Amino acid sequence: MPATVPHAALLGLGVDRGKRVVPNSEVIEAIDSSDEWIQQRSGIKERRWVGPGQTLETMALAASQRALESADIAAQQLDAVLVATCTHTMQTPALAAKLAHQLGTEGPVAFDISAACAGFSHALGLATDMIRGGTARHVLVVGAELLSAMTSRTDRGTAFIFGDGAGAVVVGPSEVPGIGPVVWGSDGEQYDAIRQSTDWRDVLASESPVMPYIQMDGSTVFRWASFEMAKVAQQTLDRSGLTVDDLDLFIPHQANMRIIDAMARAIKLPDHVRIARDIAEQGNTSAASVPLALARMYEEGTARSGDLALMIAFGAGLSYAAQVVRVP
Repeated sequence: MPATVPHAALLGLGVDRGKRVVPNSEVIEAIDSSDEWIQQRSGIKERRWVGPGQTLETMALAASQRALESADIAAQQLDAVLVATCTHTMQTPALAAKLAHQLGTEGPVAFDISAACAGFSHALGLATDMIRGGTARHVLVVGAELLSAMTSRTDRGTAFIFGDGAGAVVVGPSEVPGIGPVVWGSDGEQYDAIRQSTDWRDVLASESPVMPYIQMDGSTVFRWASFEMAKVAQQTLDRSGLTVDDLDLFIPHQANMRIIDAMARAIKLPDHVRIARDIAEQGNTSAASVPLALARMYEEGTARSGDLALMIAFGAGLSYAAQVVRVP
């Protein structure tokens, strides 16, 4: 252990969104729906899907390069690359290892994290512990998803939800606390409330194999997230020695606008706390949603460097993670 345990902080942020803007009008016919129904149910007006030349890898690389530039950190200074994703179709090797090479790093530890929509917050918790434990000085944390490839166009419960994008942050040492303690866990009793539609073994055994897609028990997830995540938010504030009045920003996983509003009411957010609502234009991007939501707040002028933000995410598993951070 180092003689003095450093604090950790976010040093830079970078994102890359799918280039293709897909309005609700493009998805409603296949699910016998309407723009009004989708907006009432989810708050989504449009979503971003990959355009020509874009892949999961290209988005992760672009977001990572922008995060390094924002942090004024060279790739060679990275000691670890952590990629949170559930849409990298290669079970091995990890996307993180390839990304580290593409960035021009010098052999950092590199691995992927599978915690679905909570993956970025899990990775951020790990990065903080690595820095405070002395095993790394600079860590690149990436959330990247290409969910349009794993979305059924005819599943009325999910066809309108998901988008594509990547977000990355550089985490490094700080003289003052920049990232609070993580509160994380899972409710394995409901592990299949969000799930892959088909086991890969069954896909391979099929006479007409098709790509598995994401299925979700929407009402189960809504009830669980709306109430249980408020408890996690309060635990996170308590462990950080803060109250909701100390916050400037609330950046939840962009799963559903109604869930975001229910969480805000449950934790009694005061009016001065600005709430991320990236889902309206981006859709749900799973592990990428938290950094993408923060980036939009910068773009809209509702986030400023040094603001205190509560980040919280939840997803398949049912896994969750939350922490309070000073935004870069």
